[in-house]
Amino acid sequence: MAIRKILQLGDETLRKKSFTVNEINEKTIQLLDDMKDTLDKAQGAGLAAVQVGVLRRIFIVDVDEGFFEFINPEIISTSGEQYGIEGCLSVKGKWGDVKRPYKVTIKAQNRKGEYFTITAKDFFAKAICHEYDHLEGIVYVDKADNLRSEQ
Repeated sequence: MAIRKILQLGDETLRKKSFTVNEINEKTIQLLDDMKDTLDKAQGAGLAAVQVGVLRRIFIVDVDEGFFEFINPEIISTSGEQYGIEGCLSVKGKWGDVKRPYKVTIKAQNRKGEYFTITAKDFFAKAICHEYDHLEGIVYVDKADNLRSEQ
C-alpha cells in the first residue's frame, strides 16, 4: 500500500471522463488499497481514482455509515434536494455551496466484482454525487455558489 499524490485543480486529467473497469484484478485491488491509505492520510470523505491520476470508474467514500468502494458505479435514481458547503481534496483551501440530491440510489461492483445497490441520504448521498462527478470530469467548483477561500 502507498500514499498517492492527489492531483490539484488545473491538472487537465481532472477534466477527463473516466473509463469503465473491464477486469477487476490485482492492479485494481492495489489501487483501491492505495486510495484508502491516501484518503485516510488526507482526512477526506471521498476520493476518485482520477484524483490520483488513474482514469478508471472507481471511487471510495468514508462517511459515518462506513467505508465503501464503488467500481463502475451507475446512479439509478435521485430524489429530494440539499444545498450546502463542499470542499475537495483536489481544490485545497476552497469551499463552496452546492445543490445535490438528498437521496441517491447507486449500483456498482465491489472489489470481488459482485454487484450491489445502495441507497444513501444526506451527507452520504452528497459524497457519492461529488465523487461520481469526478468520474465525469466535473469538479465541484463547476457547480458551486459562494466560492470562498480559507482565511
